Amino acid sequence: MSYENILYEKSAGIARITFNRPKVLNALNRRTIEELRAALLEVRDDEAVRVLILTGAGEKAFVAGADISELAQQTPVNGKEFSLFGQGVFHLLETMGKPSICAINGFALGGGCELALACSIRIASKNARLGQPEVKLGILPGYGGSQRLPRLCGKGLAHELCLTGEMISAEEALRIGLVNHVYEAAELLPAAEALAKKIIANAPLAVKYAMEAIERGFEMPQEEGLFLEATLFGLACATEDMREGTSAFLEKRAPQFKGK
Repeated sequence: MSYENILYEKSAGIARITFNRPKVLNALNRRTIEELRAALLEVRDDEAVRVLILTGAGEKAFVAGADISELAQQTPVNGKEFSLFGQGVFHLLETMGKPSICAINGFALGGGCELALACSIRIASKNARLGQPEVKLGILPGYGGSQRLPRLCGKGLAHELCLTGEMISAEEALRIGLVNHVYEAAELLPAAEALAKKIIANAPLAVKYAMEAIERGFEMPQEEGLFLEATLFGLACATEDMREGTSAFLEKRAPQFKGK
């Protein structure tokens, strides 16, 4: 599909999705989420893409939430479908088998915070503000915030953020584990690209299996998660990249991984 509300770029194994509605602080309307879904499928199916970076256009916001004018039109039936559709797109982001880095440059509120939560890694600029303010509008998080936030930061912190609707600073988000790192605004995208390059330097299948072990194992009892890890470890041992990686280490040279 043609993109109107996002910018999609790729270079040197890195794809970048930029939410491009700066006049409304990159708010998520239905069209934007549909475009995000199409771009994620493109990322998933493109073997040349190893890592995805998501960010927002302008200096004020990553994604400031749902488009309120569209949200206000929801009925009970439409509202459930609206929520399920967004959840499905964010689930695709979380399970597409490629790492995603969310570069939060400003507001990440409501659906924007939930989008960040679905990414593999989150980094933020010092001016970032994060939160789940849905209760201030008479609703609750609908794109996974009530589920991913307690899993990432704990139930108590999730209750506080979702029940007060208050925003927190980038530094507070770092303290509670909601983001991994905080940078000056000008350093944010270079830091995301540097992190992506570190991932790209590693064996593609090993990265994929490690993600799968974390994502799927997290929802399992530890004993089952350990069995999944052992199974995926065995699969990795069958790859050409494992032979190359171990040989390169023993021969004191840089490995040349092929994703096989």
